[in-house]
Amino acid sequence: MTTINERIAALGPDEPFFSFEFFPPKTDSGVQNLIARLHRMAQLNPLFVNITWGAGGSTVSKSLDLATLCTAELGLTTCLHLTCTNMEKNIIDETLSKAKQHGIRNILALRGDPPRGEEYWTPPESQEFMYAVDLVRYIRQEYGDYFCIGVAAYPEGYADGSNPEAQDPKIDLPYLIEKTVAGADFIMTQLFFDTDKFIAFEKMLREHESGVFRSIPIIPGLLPINTYQSFIRTAKLSHAHLPDRVLEKLDAVPSTDDEQVKQVGVDILVEMIDRIYNETCHRVRGFHFYTLNLERSVALILDKSNVVKTPLRLKLVAQNKEQKTEKPVSIESVLSDGVKDVKITEKVAVAVRASEASMTAEASWDDFPNGRWGDPRSPAYGEIDGYGITLHVPAKRALELWGSPETTADISELFIQYLKGTLQVLPWSEEEGLSPETKLIEVDLVRLNKLGLWTVASQPAVNGVRSDDKIFGWGPPNGYVFQKALIEFFVPENKWFTLKEKLQGGDSVSYYAGNSRGDFFSNMNANDVNAVTWGVFPNREVVQPTIIEEQSFKAWSEEAFAIWREWQRLYPRTSKTSHLINMIHESYYLVSIIHHDYVNINALWNFLQV
Repeated sequence: MTTINERIAALGPDEPFFSFEFFPPKTDSGVQNLIARLHRMAQLNPLFVNITWGAGGSTVSKSLDLATLCTAELGLTTCLHLTCTNMEKNIIDETLSKAKQHGIRNILALRGDPPRGEEYWTPPESQEFMYAVDLVRYIRQEYGDYFCIGVAAYPEGYADGSNPEAQDPKIDLPYLIEKTVAGADFIMTQLFFDTDKFIAFEKMLREHESGVFRSIPIIPGLLPINTYQSFIRTAKLSHAHLPDRVLEKLDAVPSTDDEQVKQVGVDILVEMIDRIYNETCHRVRGFHFYTLNLERSVALILDKSNVVKTPLRLKLVAQNKEQKTEKPVSIESVLSDGVKDVKITEKVAVAVRASEASMTAEASWDDFPNGRWGDPRSPAYGEIDGYGITLHVPAKRALELWGSPETTADISELFIQYLKGTLQVLPWSEEEGLSPETKLIEVDLVRLNKLGLWTVASQPAVNGVRSDDKIFGWGPPNGYVFQKALIEFFVPENKWFTLKEKLQGGDSVSYYAGNSRGDFFSNMNANDVNAVTWGVFPNREVVQPTIIEEQSFKAWSEEAFAIWREWQRLYPRTSKTSHLINMIHESYYLVSIIHHDYVNINALWNFLQV
């Protein structure tokens, strides 16, 4: 297989290109659906694809398997992410060896989470890799020029969240120079939405007196905007500045109308690509899409962009021109139809146009928000960034927020403070605050947390409110949305078995429960599915963006308990806090309860009166 730089060198002068990034899905069905999605998106002929690597190597086997599939089965030039801190050196050696064995010739060398000392769990031998530059040097030392190595850059400056004022690309510059001199072949940036800052960043690098950036490919990382909520959340987590003009465009449409937000987001990305390509005088001609394992937004961008033109699009343009079709066939519609081989025939044009009438199109079936509460069959289920388990805040800030709890009462107090708004974030949440609907059930949640049931997710029942409702609304206009009450919490083992008896006798409740040891209980069959949020909209089938079933619960349970372990690693092994969190990790259960009587808004909370 070829390297990324070899493929770039083979392009014509100033010829643009694009690439995609994917992450290993959490569920088996998500993997199968991603494979189908990859087959479709491979038709667009990306220059290469990236496969992410979970924090601390948490997705090592899945990442390698996915990268191998892209290389061997799809024939795609593939770049494997590799982080080096807080990880055994033998994992790095084994990964590089297997990557070479499977013909993967591109590595994006990343640091990962800040390294921890021996007293904070990290084995001493892995401290050989403190920074990404150490990994770059090591790969060059062991493999010479076999691997094409990419490194990360931050157009707005690296931010760890503890000191936002220090976010300045000039501060990072010495480290980027060091990585480049050590053997980097290309630079890929963190996502951003401020085009002016990227253009200034690229100019600063090209003109730097060292000359190390004069000709190295600099590839901007672009995040398609799928929903308003995920856009704001991801920008905040990434410390990406949101220009007024971007916010003004999005504010011009209802934030709850995902379709309109998506269309505006497409226009924003198309404009960003056009400006970057032209205002850098074509020095920047590659564009990397953080797909989040979704395809429709990317297809729409490629349909509209005047810069990146895929071979598939050029075929379709020629077909539309030749046949003078009333409604031109688009990339999006071809992907939606699942056509594997596009030929310039009227038969294909008719088939594709017919597929556009279907709301079950392959490319857009999981368009609605995914994340923790999405459809577990979706490749995008359970993630917003694909980088695996994390506390979402830097270690220093985490210690400032949560202190050093030494009793379960201390833990309860943290959960209660979060519910009351005096604590900004918990290990299982993100720094965006509670949703407005949570305030409606705050009294019930505080009561449960005082009893030692630590709630990590919840929603009240809703019996048909308009889709533009300020609190519960989502989806297209003139629709109605519904949801069942649910709650999810950690509970001590003794309390769980008492609660289990009550749940077994509840006719209107479904539950899942599990612990870190792999024990699992439920009153449902393995293939049962619970729709807990759905919407009814004009001219569409009923949309069910939120379901809970066994596979998704088990995937989330594994992650939820792993977060306890991540929290534990903030503290020395011998500390009281470490022992407390370890006890919770080993002996508590995670319980998810759904109440099916969504007409009675108090049904779940009355049931849980203890």
